[in-house]
Amino acid sequence: MIGRLRGILIEKQPPQVLIEIGGIGYEVQMPMSCFYELPNLGEEAIIYTHFVVREDAQLLYGFNSVSERALFREVIKANGVGPKMGLGILSGMTASQFVSCVEREDISTLIKLPGVGKKTAERLVVEMKDRLKGWGTGDLLTPTTDAAPADNRTMISEQNSEEEAVSALLALGYKPAQASKAVAQVAKAGMSSEQLIRDALKSMV
Repeated sequence: MIGRLRGILIEKQPPQVLIEIGGIGYEVQMPMSCFYELPNLGEEAIIYTHFVVREDAQLLYGFNSVSERALFREVIKANGVGPKMGLGILSGMTASQFVSCVEREDISTLIKLPGVGKKTAERLVVEMKDRLKGWGTGDLLTPTTDAAPADNRTMISEQNSEEEAVSALLALGYKPAQASKAVAQVAKAGMSSEQLIRDALKSMV
């Protein structure tokens, strides 16, 4: 199993990154809450990974810390929740927010996440409430700050940023109309795709 990668970031296409190690590029999908904290292109990154083998694909999911990966693994243990939905859940809110929703049995907030219906939200609360006991918020993800992430591309049109943001939301499980509407509502001149994604996700939770 591949559990950790250390190499140079050569591509960042939310929610996927390409990290080069010894001449080999590894494609890794990351929740946006982790994606925002990555270093710039060309810099070294350490990513803790969860390796998924399916009949039709081998996939790597990446996180900035062991605790983030541990929470992801707990989330996908719930009935009806696969890695893609887990990625969407941890993109739509920080780990501390997710733990708080489970503890407060906040079904109404959970069902705003991509692919999470009422029954799935109820299962998450029932199955995870005991498992998340003792998880202090300080041991989980560091909540994302409001600081604007660095945009590594100096020349990118606003239209391309919006298209990339919509594509990222689609990859996280949001419906096309929902993704387009959310991006259009938060779009402002000069915003990077990462800013658009973050603000669009905030607007939907």
